[in-house]
Amino acid sequence: MYKAVTHNIRVSVKPTFLDEQSDPDRHRYVWAYRVLIENQGADAVKLLRRHWKITDSRGATQTVDGDGVVGEQPVIAAGASFKYTSGAPLSTPGGFMVGHYVMEDLDGNEFNIDIPAFSLDSPHSVVTLN
Repeated sequence: MYKAVTHNIRVSVKPTFLDEQSDPDRHRYVWAYRVLIENQGADAVKLLRRHWKITDSRGATQTVDGDGVVGEQPVIAAGASFKYTSGAPLSTPGGFMVGHYVMEDLDGNEFNIDIPAFSLDSPHSVVTLN
């Protein structure tokens, strides 16, 4: 589990390789990732947007921006949490993701919350020790 805390919001991510949806012969590798967002602050916040940077094992990077997550813009009360599962396909057997959420407080102020960098590992990855 990968974790980051920003402005009293904890983001935890657990990636899982999906062998049944992957096809190494066609250079298709798929991961699911489960995200838990915990509001450890004193006030409610709303998740407005997401920003992802996805990098494959060759160093090719794609950026994904959009409103909310999985079709929602959840309001997370103080002491509450929100969880969701999404996925990412790559054309290489490994890579990593990192990003941030744009949140809004009760006064309408926007601020960023870090999503921790996490590794997308598969059994098809070649591990090199330096």
